[in-house]
Amino acid sequence: MYLRNSWYVAALSSEIAEKLTALRILDENIVLYRTEGGEAVALEDSCPHRRLPLSKGRLLNDHIECGYHGLQFDRSGQCVAAPTQDRIPPSATVRSYPVVDRWGLLWIWMGDAGLSDDSLIINIKNFDNPDWKITTGDALTFACNYLYLTDNLLDPSHVAWVHRVSFAAPGTDNAPLEITETDKGLVVHRWMYDNKPPLFYESLVRFKGNCDRLQHYEVQYPCTAINRSVFSPAGKGGPNYATDELTYMMISYNFMTPIDANNTRYHWLHHRNTDPDNKQVTAAIISGVKSAFLEDRDVLEAVHTGIANETTPHLNLGLDAASLHFRRKLEKLIDQESSVAS
Repeated sequence: MYLRNSWYVAALSSEIAEKLTALRILDENIVLYRTEGGEAVALEDSCPHRRLPLSKGRLLNDHIECGYHGLQFDRSGQCVAAPTQDRIPPSATVRSYPVVDRWGLLWIWMGDAGLSDDSLIINIKNFDNPDWKITTGDALTFACNYLYLTDNLLDPSHVAWVHRVSFAAPGTDNAPLEITETDKGLVVHRWMYDNKPPLFYESLVRFKGNCDRLQHYEVQYPCTAINRSVFSPAGKGGPNYATDELTYMMISYNFMTPIDANNTRYHWLHHRNTDPDNKQVTAAIISGVKSAFLEDRDVLEAVHTGIANETTPHLNLGLDAASLHFRRKLEKLIDQESSVAS
């Protein structure tokens, strides 16, 4: 069901402190905390004695003490104290997960720890560029399978109906889509020409009048999405467009973390090339984007329920070509990983 040898966003970095935080990721219970030195730790949330969640214990000198009989575990998952025993049982260990703080997010590697490589975490170009501004991040929980979110993020057409008062604009309902496969996933993209900017972007772009607009929807395996919106004055856009002082760019980084088969934690960041010091613009973007994602949530949770309870098979449309291809390729990657592990 999941590609485990991959980095997933566990939480915003700011959410993990010197206290025990219980999370469920990929159907596994995990406890996270920070040491006194600020280093993040992720362990299996289960004492090997009687399986009490370690998150019900306490932090003691950077170790977790089980709340049942006081077994203590260090950041590697090794038991370092067993006060009721003459010696520490050799099998008293819990799994430790690699974690990395980057881009204001805490990333966790859910597969073979020996294969973890933090260079595989997505790179955010211009993150430290003072001319750009990135939001501090936000998150929602969706009561649906994570693949419905990847479907949605490979479908630019849905904005014409789901986001009618924010991202919709002429062309979003019928402009032709192009699909490109990369070594990391799929890109669905299209240019729409000489139309009014959508309401969400109308006050953000750097020019007046109609625009040429790029919708770039990309999903990388297993479930990271990059949405790139580019707006140029009408007549200046297109596949060979040149960036100038009037070009407006908004890049949305979307990270879907499966909780289980029926629930997903969705984190995102938004990055723009204008108004880096304008707090009002930043606040408006944060509010507007979250409102749109709540619209997505209403639809995708209903889709999940509808398909789970269907009495006749649902159909696919031409606009589903990218998401169906993505699902097939991801399934192959999961099968390959499982065959190597077995």
